[in-house]
Amino acid sequence: MVEQSIKYRYDTQLLIEGENLDEDTISDYFNENFDGDCLLAVGDEDLIKIHFHTNEPWKVLEYCRTLGEIYDIVVEDMDRQARGLKG
Repeated sequence: MVEQSIKYRYDTQLLIEGENLDEDTISDYFNENFDGDCLLAVGDEDLIKIHFHTNEPWKVLEYCRTLGEIYDIVVEDMDRQARGLKG
């Protein structure tokens, strides 16, 4: 059996509730400052959903907290899931 390597270990998802949120500005910040892939930043000026694969989810949480209230936070370890373990 060939073991696959996961480049970005943590699937990080959350909601940001705030004012004057801009998904393009948030996406640009992610692309310029975080190492990861599969970025999804969608919503409107009051609520943005984030989905991002990274090895440093705490940096994502710290940044998003500066934008507003964060909630429904999920950080899943995709490496553990790939090995059939609880993630």
